[in-house]
Amino acid sequence: MRIGLLGTGRIGSFHAGVLARHPAVEALVVADAEPARAVAVARRTGARAVATATEVFEAGVDAVVIASATSAHAELIGRAARAGLPAFCEKPVALDLAGTLGALREAERTHSVLQLGFMRRFDAGYTAARAAVRGGVLGRLHTVRTATSDPAPPPAAYLPLSGGLFRDCLIHDFDMVRWVTGREVTRVYATGSDAGPPMFRAAGDVDTAAALLTLDDGTLVTATSTRCNGAGYDVRMELAGEADQITVGLDGRTPLTSAEPDGPGAPADPWPGFLERFGAAYEAELDAFVSLVRGEAANPCDGREALSALRIAEACEVSRRERRAVELTEIPSA
Repeated sequence: MRIGLLGTGRIGSFHAGVLARHPAVEALVVADAEPARAVAVARRTGARAVATATEVFEAGVDAVVIASATSAHAELIGRAARAGLPAFCEKPVALDLAGTLGALREAERTHSVLQLGFMRRFDAGYTAARAAVRGGVLGRLHTVRTATSDPAPPPAAYLPLSGGLFRDCLIHDFDMVRWVTGREVTRVYATGSDAGPPMFRAAGDVDTAAALLTLDDGTLVTATSTRCNGAGYDVRMELAGEADQITVGLDGRTPLTSAEPDGPGAPADPWPGFLERFGAAYEAELDAFVSLVRGEAANPCDGREALSALRIAEACEVSRRERRAVELTEIPSA
């Protein structure tokens, strides 16, 4: 199988290494908006670097992996659809709902394969939590708490391109709420704070956010996120039911220190970032894409699944901006 990789930044470079090692991938063709970066990745992985995305599409590839800047995702999804090429795309599909719906319509019109990169679906902890909830181990689920905390803010130039904290970070938590519980969000109330570095205020974004979600069975969910968690990269999910409760993301590298006299101290090697924490999951999702392209497996996260998570993020952004509860029925789905 020949695969084209569009984008060789941090996550694209990681994907290049995974694909180059994959036994089913015979050749890898890479391109980036900064050609020198693609050349460097090609040298490291044994891939072939080309200057433009057009050259990737013309290289006789069997599928494409889109890891470019978010602003280019929708266009590249459309190009892959029109070329009849299966595509894997990092989330989100686009920076806004209109762009997302347009790209999904293009993929659906051409009956194209599109897998979205929600890597937590391949993490061992989240997979075990899903099995526990779906298997009734916790009894009636009444409370879910999620947290995604970055150790340091991204570069200021990234913020206007990110889509904001709800779409960029918390969208993963929203996808996990749906995937783990099997329920849909019906209502949100969200708020945020820009009291941290001034670049967030300049970008119209927030550095810290919190959302209260109500699920269709009455389960309550709190979802929080911050760009300023100096202790380390912290991603967790707590699920509490009438019979038991479990936690995802609590291990020897979780950046937490107990205030109790006999509690655990700070970890010696806290998680520094998303690639370290979810490296195995990223590899597994690309393996799933290769199996999907080969006709050996079903799509683990299609475009409509990604749209569902984005609609929750959109509702949270409306709620933050207008300071009110928002029903999910207010957010277009088609």
